Amino acid sequence: MKIAPNELKFGIGGFQFPISRPHPFGIVFEGAPAGSSDDYLHEVLLNSENRSAFLTLIENEGLVVCKNVRTSTTSYRKVRGKSSYGRLSQAEYYHHDGCSCPQKPRVVEIRFPYQDIERNVSTAVARLPDILRAMFLALPRNLKSSLDIAQYRELYSGPVERFPSVADWDKAQGRVTRLVRREMDAESARSYFRDVDHLACAYDAPWEMGESRLISNNQTDLAKTMQHRRAYQLPRQPNQQNGGLVKRWTAEET
Repeated sequence: MKIAPNELKFGIGGFQFPISRPHPFGIVFEGAPAGSSDDYLHEVLLNSENRSAFLTLIENEGLVVCKNVRTSTTSYRKVRGKSSYGRLSQAEYYHHDGCSCPQKPRVVEIRFPYQDIERNVSTAVARLPDILRAMFLALPRNLKSSLDIAQYRELYSGPVERFPSVADWDKAQGRVTRLVRREMDAESARSYFRDVDHLACAYDAPWEMGESRLISNNQTDLAKTMQHRRAYQLPRQPNQQNGGLVKRWTAEET
């Protein structure tokens, strides 16, 4: 299922949902249409009749954002991982989600429930090939010349059609991630990843309460697969409070 770029509504289950395209990839469901439940994500889009079509939509779009959802669904779990003033959390590096299944989940849903504390840390989402290219391009000059990196930077600087085999992508990304972890202090690394977000055209809009982001996490065609990360938009402040996120692996639930 695909939505034409100029369409402003999405029809499913007898409802017409208002949508927008504020970003070069992905779509945003702005809220519940007339007559539907406030929990339109679970009760309409992910119910048994519409589920397959909606998951296909997520995989085609890469990212689907659902705003103004109120839900009592209990299958979400807290997003964990601790960042500190002097150290990046693993979640601050671009990654796919794993789960208890043998394979990476097709779709991961990250959600910012209604709560008392606002969230000023974003979640950046981008296409894997764009991330790879950006990670090499954004390196500071002194790291671009590293012998470990120079050959990869050349291979991943052009269009995805000229990239090496997808079997080598994880290895290349691992190389540059380890270099950044080894050679940069925490705030320099955060600044570097903000540059990566920009170059990769990441979706990193501020979180709104009641918002879910459904991300295509693992596809056979890795060129269409997304990765995500916890993204500090400004230098991290000690003892900074942030509203908490929850997540679940939507495609693996029945």
